[in-house]
Amino acid sequence: MGKKNKVGKKSKSGKKKDHRDYTLADLSPALTQAARSMRTVMTRSLTASGLYAGQDGVILALAASDGLPAGTLAQKLGVKAPTMTRTIGRMEAQGFVERRPDADDARLTKVYLTEAGRNSVGEIESSAASCDELATRGFSEKDIRSLVRLLKTIEHNLQAGDDDEDDDEF
Repeated sequence: MGKKNKVGKKSKSGKKKDHRDYTLADLSPALTQAARSMRTVMTRSLTASGLYAGQDGVILALAASDGLPAGTLAQKLGVKAPTMTRTIGRMEAQGFVERRPDADDARLTKVYLTEAGRNSVGEIESSAASCDELATRGFSEKDIRSLVRLLKTIEHNLQAGDDDEDDDEF
C-alpha cells in the first residue's frame, strides 16, 4: 500500500527515499562525481557543434566581455595559463575565436569571438539549460535555490581557504 500524503491520498511517487546517513566524508566524492556527470552531459550535448569540454566557458566569458587577454580568461575560468593558451589555439583553428593585438598596446594580444563563436552562444546556453533541467529533475524551486546557495558557499569557503593557505606560506 502506498504512502498517504497530507490530504489522505496515496502517493503516486514510486521512488524510494534515500534514508542513508551521509557524513562529511561523502561530500567530496559526491560533489566531484556530480560535477563530472554534469560535464559529461554538457560535452555530449555540445559535440555536434564542434565544441569540446571547457570551450563553452571560453565562449561564454568572451560573450560577456569580448577581447580579453589569455591570462584573464585563464583566471576567470580557473585554469592555468598554458592550458588556456592551448585551448585558444585549438579554438582558433576551429574558427570560434581569433587573436588580435590590442589597439592601445600592440605588445598585448587579446582574444575575440568570431562570427562562429558568437553563433554558438545560443546553443551553449540551450545545452546548459537542458543539462540543468536534467540534473534537478524532481527538485522544487526552493531546493534549487538552496542547492545553488550552498554550492556558492562551498566555492567561497574553498577560495578563502586557498587564500589562507597562501598567507601561511610566508
